[in-house]
Amino acid sequence: MQRSGVDDAHLVTRARAGRTDAFEELVRRHRDRVHRVALRMLGDPREAEDVTQDVFLQVWRSLDRFRGDSAFTTWLHRITVNRCLNVQRARRPVEPLDTDRPSRDPAVEAAVESRLELDDVRHAIARLTPEQRAPLVLRELEGCTYEELAEILDCSVSAVRSRLHRARIELLNAVRGWR
Repeated sequence: MQRSGVDDAHLVTRARAGRTDAFEELVRRHRDRVHRVALRMLGDPREAEDVTQDVFLQVWRSLDRFRGDSAFTTWLHRITVNRCLNVQRARRPVEPLDTDRPSRDPAVEAAVESRLELDDVRHAIARLTPEQRAPLVLRELEGCTYEELAEILDCSVSAVRSRLHRARIELLNAVRGWR
């Protein structure tokens, strides 16, 4: 997405030359995407915001190391995924709160059931290994191709397919009891 008509590669070149306006444009273009990926991988809005800031700080510090062999967005996704994986590794395990509350209103019960199913999906995604969660979020929610995923995750396309397959099976098992 290029709002100003200037492509990312040109903005990167200008930002490398010290043009903060070019870097600010890169942040404006990609901030929401980075935040969305971080939120979907981490499930915590505060952590996602912290990761988003960390990612762009790292991008600013590392612009001189961006070779341009891949798209800027691919490099940005890789930094985002790696930062999320680091945050996940540093976390202490927590138990989810019990959200069951009795109700006699059918509409309220249906809304609660839908919310609980959504919570179940979120918990199922959270229980995936980081190696399964990253490609699932990037493929199913961000629309990355298998080739992009392989580059972002630094693995082969067959490894991406395998990780996605295992992640999808885990999610199917998690929702199987809904019927």
